[in-house]
Amino acid sequence: MIVKDYLEYGILGILILLSIIVLALILERIYTFKKIDYLGYCDRKMLEIDLTKNLTLIATIGTNAPYIGLLGTIGGIMLTFIEIGNSNIINSQAIMTGLALALKATALGLIVAIPAIVGYNLLLRKSEVLLMKWDIESSSIDYNI
Repeated sequence: MIVKDYLEYGILGILILLSIIVLALILERIYTFKKIDYLGYCDRKMLEIDLTKNLTLIATIGTNAPYIGLLGTIGGIMLTFIEIGNSNIINSQAIMTGLALALKATALGLIVAIPAIVGYNLLLRKSEVLLMKWDIESSSIDYNI
C-alpha cells in the first residue's frame, strides 16, 4: 500500500533526521564546553546563556522522539486494520508483518530519545559545574576597576 510506505518512510526519515541533529548538537556542545574560557566572562548570565545554548532543542527532540515513533506505530496499525477490513481473507502472516513494521517506528523513536536525554542530562550537569566554578573563581576576583 502506497500510504503505508509514505507513513513508514516519512516517520522513519524524520526520526533519522532528528537523530543526526541531536548528535550534531551534542558534539557541538561537548566541543564548546572543552574550549570555553569561563573565567573570561564578567557576567554570569552571559556565561549561562552560552553554556545552555541548544540544550532546550536537545531536550525537546529527546522528549518528543518517542511520540513521533508512536505516531508512526499508530498509523501503521490503523493501515493494517484497514487492509484487514478491505480483504475478505484473513492472513495472519500479513497482519503480523504489518504490526511488526509499525512497531519499528516506536523502537526507532526510543533509539533517538534515550541517547538524547542522556546527552542532555550530562551536558546540563557540565554547564552547572562550569557555572559553579565561575562562581567560585569570580568571588576571588575583583572586577571593579
